[in-house]
Amino acid sequence: MSARPTPEERITELEIRVTEQEKVIEDLSVQLAEQWKVVDASRRKLDALVKRFLTVEAAVQPEIPVDKPPHW
Repeated sequence: MSARPTPEERITELEIRVTEQEKVIEDLSVQLAEQWKVVDASRRKLDALVKRFLTVEAAVQPEIPVDKPPHW
């Protein structure tokens, strides 16, 4: 039979676990903040590229006449 931990040992174990979890949460928070910066920068670059693409597309598209088709 294994001895049951004392209340003090249980409290100490729980305090250790809470401290470890706080550290993990802080690490995840830092990583999330860094990833958000990358996502935000990527979004800005994508927006700029879309704007450039639309500008180029508008410049190279031929003028489409607004005349009625011959069968009208």
